[in-house]
Amino acid sequence: MEYAVQLKNVTKTFGKVVANKNVSLDIRKGEILSLLGENGSGKTTLMNMIAGIYYPDAGEILVNGQPVEIRSPKDAYNLKIGMIHQHFKLIDVFTAVENIALGLENTEKYDLKAIAAKTKEICEKYHFDLNLTQKVYEMSVSQKQTLEIVKVLYRGADILILDEPTAVLTPQETERLFEVIRNMKNDNKSVVIITHKLHEVLEISDRVAILRKGMYIGTVETSEATESSLTEMMVGKKVELNIRRTEPVNPVKRLSVSHLTVYNKENIKILDDVSFDAYGGEILGIAGISGNGQKELLEAIAGLQIPAEGSSIQFFEKGKESSPLELVGKTPKKIRDAGVHLAFVPEDRLGMGLVGSMGMTGNMLLKSYGKGRSPLTDTKGPKKLAEKVKEELEVVTPSINTPVSRLSGGNVQKVLVGREIAEAPTVLMTAYAVRGLDINTSYTIYNLLDDEKQEGVAVVYVGEDLDVLIDLCDRILVLCGGKANGIVEGRRTTKEEVGLLMTNLRKGGEKE
Repeated sequence: MEYAVQLKNVTKTFGKVVANKNVSLDIRKGEILSLLGENGSGKTTLMNMIAGIYYPDAGEILVNGQPVEIRSPKDAYNLKIGMIHQHFKLIDVFTAVENIALGLENTEKYDLKAIAAKTKEICEKYHFDLNLTQKVYEMSVSQKQTLEIVKVLYRGADILILDEPTAVLTPQETERLFEVIRNMKNDNKSVVIITHKLHEVLEISDRVAILRKGMYIGTVETSEATESSLTEMMVGKKVELNIRRTEPVNPVKRLSVSHLTVYNKENIKILDDVSFDAYGGEILGIAGISGNGQKELLEAIAGLQIPAEGSSIQFFEKGKESSPLELVGKTPKKIRDAGVHLAFVPEDRLGMGLVGSMGMTGNMLLKSYGKGRSPLTDTKGPKKLAEKVKEELEVVTPSINTPVSRLSGGNVQKVLVGREIAEAPTVLMTAYAVRGLDINTSYTIYNLLDDEKQEGVAVVYVGEDLDVLIDLCDRILVLCGGKANGIVEGRRTTKEEVGLLMTNLRKGGEKE
């Protein structure tokens, strides 16, 4: 058996936190290996050591059978190792070719024509779809990711590590990425995918390696694995993989959106005359290809976007159903105080959602800060809430006062979503609540949303996984080209029907 990379008893600690402990793992030549584990289990840290971003405290790394020292990403490139990170390392104002030229040896980097010609060959060989003269800021997430992969292939990488490559891709973009990965495997390259999506693991990989709490549990052949067997290895116990969906009881209208139109900063129409109702005691799903106005829809309801003239968003408060409150024109604070909460998990979780230098208690305090009557800050409530979120969502953190920027991406997200759900709103809007979360935590959050629904909350759920939308939601509003393209019943619809509505605009935006 030929091995591309072998890890032997690799250990990495950060202060008192042990990220990886005595991990021994092999990556074969010409295979697709999935790396699985719960949030905070040390997957990204382990791969960062192969990519030269971290240096192990103990253990050794062998590449092509030879012991090596990888002290920087440059060392990794010299060993033909390239890593595509969750957060892309691209210069926005440069073109695709200019980004590829960055970091090349001086003699080569100024000949953009030669670089473009070589890049074109790579794109044709692996079937990449990339416009070399397009600037990065004009690209979709999928195009940026393609550029990152081409960038490492240009430098001659034979071992590619992809960290959560499908987290923000549509099903169609994911399929295209998988085709490219298979082409790379056929060219005898080794590909490691860090992911949480079990159905994708089973579809694309040859073997699956599993980490739990920083330790290596084992590697299994994908052909012999199932979703439940992999989950059991990840979590250490049997986990029920059924999304609980209770029947709505006495649904009460809480939101009535009519003729909602929103323009972006460039004056392009993002939402076009969208109308729908949301009821307390149900989960309304919002489906659509990424960038079709899902985010703007929730932000308009929350007062973060200014709708165009003629738009109306009415909120029916508990006990005041006969006199609805018009939300258009209200400040986000007024809307929030009325009982409409937006739990938005942005792509930049720390930049937009939380303050990285604060611990969990501080981030909980942010929500209640304006309510205090005393000049002294009362931390009792936020501290209690932090403990509750930590326990319920199993947040891995040394303490509730550890700065959240030191937590893994998934744990940061648990803090963000947990904080919003715990606030007991009348309308709870969640965008990408489980993006990048492991399967166990995802199911905990689905059940928490169902709990809210049973309490009479109107839950609006924007998600990327169609299987989850269909299993979790009572009704699904499908957006296409910024228009409402029909509302379907979660219990009766199919993935194919929703997919078709997402990509094929019906006349007048109505479902036939």
